[in-house]
Amino acid sequence: MVDRLLFTINGVRSMLGKLVGLHVLQAFLIIGQTLTLSAVLVGLWQGESLARQMPWVALFILSFLGRHGENWLISGILDRFARANAQRLRSQLLAQTFTFGPALVQREGTGNMVTLTLDGISQVEDYFKLVLNKMVNMMVVPVLILGVAFYLDWLSGLIMVLVYPLIILFMIVLGYAAQAQADRQFATFQRLSNHFIDSLRGIDTLKYFGLSKAYSKSVYRSSEDFRKSTMATLRIAMTSTFALDFFTTLSIAILAVTLGLRLINGQMTLYPALVILVLAPEYFLPIRNFANDYHATLNGKNAFHKVMTLINEPPAPQAPLTLTPWRPTDELQVKDLSFSYGEGKAGLAPLSFRFRGYQKVGIIGMSGSGKTTLINLLSGFLTPAAGEITLQGQTATTLHAAAWQKQLTYLPQNPYIFSASLRENIAFYHPTATEAEVQEAVHVVGLDDLVAELPAGLETQIGAGKRALSGGQAQRIALARAFLDPNRRVMIFDEPTAHLDLETELELKEKMLPLMADHLVLFATHRLHWMKQMDYILVMEDGHLVEQGTYQQLQAQAGAFQRLVKQMQAKEEKDAQ
Repeated sequence: MVDRLLFTINGVRSMLGKLVGLHVLQAFLIIGQTLTLSAVLVGLWQGESLARQMPWVALFILSFLGRHGENWLISGILDRFARANAQRLRSQLLAQTFTFGPALVQREGTGNMVTLTLDGISQVEDYFKLVLNKMVNMMVVPVLILGVAFYLDWLSGLIMVLVYPLIILFMIVLGYAAQAQADRQFATFQRLSNHFIDSLRGIDTLKYFGLSKAYSKSVYRSSEDFRKSTMATLRIAMTSTFALDFFTTLSIAILAVTLGLRLINGQMTLYPALVILVLAPEYFLPIRNFANDYHATLNGKNAFHKVMTLINEPPAPQAPLTLTPWRPTDELQVKDLSFSYGEGKAGLAPLSFRFRGYQKVGIIGMSGSGKTTLINLLSGFLTPAAGEITLQGQTATTLHAAAWQKQLTYLPQNPYIFSASLRENIAFYHPTATEAEVQEAVHVVGLDDLVAELPAGLETQIGAGKRALSGGQAQRIALARAFLDPNRRVMIFDEPTAHLDLETELELKEKMLPLMADHLVLFATHRLHWMKQMDYILVMEDGHLVEQGTYQQLQAQAGAFQRLVKQMQAKEEKDAQ
């Protein structure tokens, strides 16, 4: 239940100190509440008037109110602590996501990262509130209650001491079973999240190829796996809760029988017996609460451990490059560059090429050929396993360098639209742009009609569901960002039109080609019609660079490029039937 990484959280030791003090006070209030209640009951049993018991009643009421008031205070302190640290963890996780870039999202899965950042952090917040309070409560309150029990009757104290380890042992055994099942459930939930998000993102493509209904069965199987895993976890949770309640109730019953027999035999008086009997449930209550909440906090613990693992993951070392803005005479040379994902997932075999000046470089291949991996290596989002890179005459082993990435404009399949105005979205890379510059960018990429139909024009709030945009409009906004910043002379496109219909793509193409002038452009796609506009083409196949050259050279070779053309044409003809 307690992850060691919990003690690395900012302010957790101070919080633990406060909780120890508050729970010591709470233990005294519980003991005071028990002593006064027992005194009232014994007094009334002995025939004393209720008026004589009023001081004890008043003390009982004060102890009772103090105990529950302190519970309210502890709850408020923990709420503020958990909320502040959960927000801090979410900010750190988002910062780490931006630091690692698309490589982290691709490795962990989009769905997993989304659910971890939203629902996962909420579970972590609940985890903080529950685990700290229950842990300290279990460590402090039973010890003080046990001291009172030994003071009043050593035999009763001995029974309470002997029973407690048995309950803990049973809780540990069931806890390991619950932890293993919760780990499986968390892994299943991650797969379901990734599967669901990927399905939503690819629904247009699946419908286009007539696979949406067939793919729904895959989603159903994933959800069924998660349902079964959840039900298995609940069965263990309910079984262990029942068993723990049974053993604690049985322990109290044994204690009660022992006290009753000794009272009958005149071996002890009513007052200490009653105090011990009333304290016994309070003695076992912290461990019962701890065990019951153990199952409630397993998801929070798993999410917390995953978040901390990602946050503490050291970023790849940056290349010590000192670069100037990209010029027509600059060169990027790659020699024997390779990459491996590990765990049996294909990466890139060693490849070599050279770009110079303002070239438009097409990277083409079927899905899974390694285009995106190569794009991420050239963007600096991934660190090569081996190879040498020469950039502006400087040699490095990776392009993960701030000086290089500041020159990049990256356009993915689905550009991110921020929850801000249209103007702020366009001027994201260049926030100091003038009104004239923004208007020119809007006109160049063909956003005039969109601006005209928006109620507040450029000041209209978009993103986060505020104003629906088509895929083509989102890509135009991304292009406007690229056009607006004159200092970014390297454009990297990763399947930017993959999810668009052909008519929208061709219309957007007319706007994109002029923007590529005076830029080094790396354009990954599986759409053949882009290749005629490229100055140089890299042909990818199963993680290998199988051919490279100009469009005319590749056509003349009748090799891998020609095979790829025939494969794509055959696929298009088959889909059209």
